[in-house]
Amino acid sequence: MVNLKKYNCVLKLFVIFLTLFLTISCGKQNYQVSKIEGKQITITEKENQVPDSGSQSEQARQIENFIKPYREHINKDLDSVLAYCPETLDKSMGKWQTTIGNLMADVTFELGNSVFQTREKRNIDLCLLNHGGIRSILPKGNVTTRTAYEIMPFENGLVVIALKGEQIFELVDYFIAAKKPHPISGITFTISKDNVAKSILIQGKPVEKDAVYYVATNDYLANGGDSMNFFKKGIATYDLNYKLRNVLIDYFKEVDTIPLITDQRIFFTY
Repeated sequence: MVNLKKYNCVLKLFVIFLTLFLTISCGKQNYQVSKIEGKQITITEKENQVPDSGSQSEQARQIENFIKPYREHINKDLDSVLAYCPETLDKSMGKWQTTIGNLMADVTFELGNSVFQTREKRNIDLCLLNHGGIRSILPKGNVTTRTAYEIMPFENGLVVIALKGEQIFELVDYFIAAKKPHPISGITFTISKDNVAKSILIQGKPVEKDAVYYVATNDYLANGGDSMNFFKKGIATYDLNYKLRNVLIDYFKEVDTIPLITDQRIFFTY
């Protein structure tokens, strides 16, 4: 017969030993890094393999099918005819003035003034843009929205700077020194044979040194771009939130035929 009393005693001792062992082994222990080993793993040809041409063609087809409707919609809008231009307008045709420059300045003046009157109850006095900002010709034929993007691809906005008459004199001096057909509107002046400005008129009236004039330009020039630092001396700045490209588009929508503007704005005594 088995001695149950002796068996139970042994069992209790075993349970106590097992409990102590688990308690010690599960206690918090601190570990330290003894060494670091590394090895180079070669990238196999299979792992570095590019998709086959068939897979690439399928991906390209899927991408093309996805973007095709959007491209067609955008192209339809860009290529819609807005007006007609009877003659190519090119910024390279003219030393002091160009037909496209005259158009750009007059359009900016006209449409900008409408916004400025509504918002500020004031009138723009003159407009000055930069020759380099015109990035394409206005070709003979149909004029589209795409045409406006080609002429004015940048995101420049229309601003109005309030300048004293003293800065208007600086503006004209800059124009003469630069010897570039920067687009102007609302101002005329005469260049003497010694390159001095005379008879500076704004809206047909002589410039007064202490008077305030509102000059339409783009935000790039307003911040002193093209070294037009006289704009940074302005006493007030009005952001019309009107992209110059949109000025062109709105104008094209208003007219059937683009006019050829050739009136003289800069005169010479030699």
